[in-house]
Amino acid sequence: MHLVLTVLEIVAPVFLLAAVGFAWVRLGHEYRIRFVTQLAMTLAVPCLIFTALMKMDAGGGALGGLAMATIAGYGVLTGLSYLAVRLLRLDLRTYMAPLIFGNTGNLGLPLALLAFGQTGLGYAVVILAIGAVWSFTFGLYIVAGRGSGGRVVREPMVWASLLGALFLWQGWQTPRFLTHALDLIGQMAIPLMLITLGVAIARLAAGGIGRAVLLSLLKLALCLPVAWGIGRAFGLDPVAHGVLVVQLSTPVAVTSYLLAEKYGADSESVAALVVASTLLSVIALPVLLGIVIA
Repeated sequence: MHLVLTVLEIVAPVFLLAAVGFAWVRLGHEYRIRFVTQLAMTLAVPCLIFTALMKMDAGGGALGGLAMATIAGYGVLTGLSYLAVRLLRLDLRTYMAPLIFGNTGNLGLPLALLAFGQTGLGYAVVILAIGAVWSFTFGLYIVAGRGSGGRVVREPMVWASLLGALFLWQGWQTPRFLTHALDLIGQMAIPLMLITLGVAIARLAAGGIGRAVLLSLLKLALCLPVAWGIGRAFGLDPVAHGVLVVQLSTPVAVTSYLLAEKYGADSESVAALVVASTLLSVIALPVLLGIVIA
């Protein structure tokens, strides 16, 4: 019973804030999702990432091991997703990226913070940064037929991760007044991302939900054992292992839908995947958290 209550305490705020965004739109209120997303991803999230890494109490070896495990995890998932899409005779541009990339920002960061504390958040942003680089290069190549290495260089999240890692490595700290200011800006990130997730889901028109449910189950069946096995193979500590499993097992990100819409893939099918996998995560993530924190 204690474990169940602990898991509910972790996941309830996440889904309640997403429900606020969902209800806000359904009640007819205005929500400028492009502005809020830009504010979060170019300012609030980078500040959160930088301060989380700077204040993180973990050795360089632990972060290096997690980074290598994350790279290996995405590599294995990429290969398995390619095989799955080919065997099922699905459109590569539409379905491969959603099977690889999860919602490591909107859902992964809050869950890591609530379940594993500040150390877990630091680990989560490492995974988020590596996933962002892979998404904006190989992931974009899948959907658009071309990569975008220049976009990675301009991505504030990547620079915040590199700078935060440098400060962590050197043991540097920003002046106290600046740290407080960055903390305040970063505190906007998680509520904004969760509310925006609810808004985005409320605005998606999802069709073909049957196939989407099956593919969402397939994604979870691929990601969970890969993350679990690679975490064990790299000898990650329990917190890093738990964060890796949760992050790689998050549902399809809304950004997959946005990329499909922008570059002419089947965006309606991706929208259905976002909705189905997110609804599935309401059941799957509490169970998964119960396993990794037990």
